[in-house]
Amino acid sequence: MVKVLFVASEAVPFVKTGGLADVAGSLPKELRAQGVDVRVVIPKYQSIPQKYKDKMRLLKTGTVFIGWREQYCGVEYLEYEGVPTYFIDNEKYFKRDGLYGYEDDAERFAFFCRGILDMLPQLDFVPDIIHCNDWHTGMLNVILKTQHAQNDIFKDIRTVYTIHNLRYQGVFGKDIISEVLNLNWDVYNNGSIEFYEAVNFMKGGIVYADYVTTVSNTYAKEIQYEYYGENLDGLLRSRAECLSGIVNGIDYDIYNPATDDKIFIPYNIDNAVTGKIENKLKLQEELGLPVRRDVPMLAIISRLVGPKGIDLVNHIMEEVLMQEDIQLVVLGTGEKQYEDFFKAMAWKYPKKVSANITFSDELAHKIYAGADIFIMPSQYEPCGIGQLIALHYGTIPVVRETGGLKDTVEPYNKYTGTGNGFSFTNYNAHELLFTIKRALGSYEAANIWEGIVKNAMETDFSWRQSAKQYKDLYDRLKK
Repeated sequence: MVKVLFVASEAVPFVKTGGLADVAGSLPKELRAQGVDVRVVIPKYQSIPQKYKDKMRLLKTGTVFIGWREQYCGVEYLEYEGVPTYFIDNEKYFKRDGLYGYEDDAERFAFFCRGILDMLPQLDFVPDIIHCNDWHTGMLNVILKTQHAQNDIFKDIRTVYTIHNLRYQGVFGKDIISEVLNLNWDVYNNGSIEFYEAVNFMKGGIVYADYVTTVSNTYAKEIQYEYYGENLDGLLRSRAECLSGIVNGIDYDIYNPATDDKIFIPYNIDNAVTGKIENKLKLQEELGLPVRRDVPMLAIISRLVGPKGIDLVNHIMEEVLMQEDIQLVVLGTGEKQYEDFFKAMAWKYPKKVSANITFSDELAHKIYAGADIFIMPSQYEPCGIGQLIALHYGTIPVVRETGGLKDTVEPYNKYTGTGNGFSFTNYNAHELLFTIKRALGSYEAANIWEGIVKNAMETDFSWRQSAKQYKDLYDRLKK
């Protein structure tokens, strides 16, 4: 049985800011179901709910050197839903509001990486594979391969490094090399962690990984081109032989319209049409929209920022979309210009627009269940989770063909009846508009729409298939 230590900066249900937490919470659970001895390690943040802290038990205490400073490091343990989970504890670094965005983030996550490697010899678990995720864990690969490679405990450990979003790389001033990282300047001078006269955590993670993955096949190809490569495209091309994409899944224990206690009325593929109508009517009532079963409801559940394609929606909304017989429900927060825009639209068109400038997990579930069309026109999207949830709830996605959106949404073909959504190629407001109108045209034909909904709900994006691909990768690396 292959043994894996899954290293992440956040994990559901303990703490979450984004999709990484969903992956770290769900993928290990499925991997264990497939016979992998996988264990998770994250920082012990202040914001972890007390009900979980009360169940943790202290395994080890010690110290970790950060530069010349010797810092306390505790290792606590909790098994949750069958997944053993370790928590690296230091109140100086992690007893704070929020997870990221502090001036000393380089020091905080250097400590996290060193703390993990220092704890391993003291535990009864030596992994075959250490699976690191995003920039926060990149320095673990560097430290492992440059300072522990000859150690008997570490010499046979292989590493997988997953890029969830290449845009966030963890770039800091080069003074941290000796002041924080305790690294030899050779790793900077030879280009392994150097990035435009600075230090790049993600670059180090990529350079020193035995294998690199991203969260979709298309994104793995896109980031090798300058447009998507965020100044690391050359490095990624040089590692192309050990770089691939594995599409994320979603946890069907959480996102399942047949068992979801957050939605108004549960439904499944057999009664999806009537079930979704009943959920829509209840949602309209809750949001103060006209209660109409015949009107198509469009939904946006997103961070309201430019890269999510919100500017495209902005361009077409008032002059065109508001002339259609539709309702639009928006849920999310983000840039003030977009928040204000949707608020203004809801004020001007109260019978057509509901702008919910907040985030509510319960309302999100209700929208997935009640809406007919899900709009996700991202400029780039490594994988995306919204479209996966929408598909499982029979809410038909309209997406741009990029990253994981291209890999998971098959355009509807009216001649063959295949496809689970609608998509467009170029990042262009007119293409988005044309694609929405195609979706609305199909919605008007009940027999066609029912087939698309069935196609969507039959698509399997549980973690089962993705976990199998990771298991196969682990097995190959272990040999």
